[in-house]
Amino acid sequence: MKKLWALYLKEMLESVRSYKLIWIPVVFIVLGIMQPLVSFYMADILAFSSNVPAGLMENMERPAASSVMAQALGQYGTIGMLILVLGTMNSLAGERSSGTSELLMAKPVSSISVVAAKWTANFTVLVIAIGLGAAGAAYYTVQLMGALSWRDVIAASGLYALWLLCAVSLTLLFSAWLRGPAAAGLSLLLAAVMSLVHGLLPVKLNWMPASLPGMSAGVLADGGTGVSLAPIVSAVLLIIICIAGASLLAGRNKLPV
Repeated sequence: MKKLWALYLKEMLESVRSYKLIWIPVVFIVLGIMQPLVSFYMADILAFSSNVPAGLMENMERPAASSVMAQALGQYGTIGMLILVLGTMNSLAGERSSGTSELLMAKPVSSISVVAAKWTANFTVLVIAIGLGAAGAAYYTVQLMGALSWRDVIAASGLYALWLLCAVSLTLLFSAWLRGPAAAGLSLLLAAVMSLVHGLLPVKLNWMPASLPGMSAGVLADGGTGVSLAPIVSAVLLIIICIAGASLLAGRNKLPV
């Protein structure tokens, strides 16, 4: 445990030195507060536009606070996921390329400790980013659009964070096998495929981790009456498989040509 803690502190120090612990939360905060601001001022923005149909403004209503908050979290499923994947893609591939992994593996540490430390550090960055981003989005939504249940906001943010953690875990797995850009591209592609397949068969495949974003929006809409444990369990299993697979691949310590 002491070795794991030391490796975790090393990874967090690297996150600070590379400013990942700063710029990723800042991006999430900006994404979070943009949605309620745009939703609130959309009528004014369209009013100043010169090519808006005459009857459009008369029928426009501001969306409900829960809907705005769900849309704010939805930003993290696209741009936010891209940012997290780009920040994770060189976790193992970069060390293999620089030769750092050989020096690290020469010490009395196991590959599972190295991977677990990197995963935990990326998990910490994710929690800080989505926590601050969701808090900013919820604050502006309450101020501009109406009241929200903070319990529902925390639950919805947690479900969305679990989906993002699946993408981060996939990136870490592929980073132990491929170079950084290839790892990022493959993990984003796989996440997109899961979302597409789930969208085509939402009822039969409601156990997939890709149903977590929809479940998150449902928590904000109805208080979580439709929450199911199956997607949560499948997401946790996927994360465990990714960590185990990354540990096995990292033990080989080979850089692909």
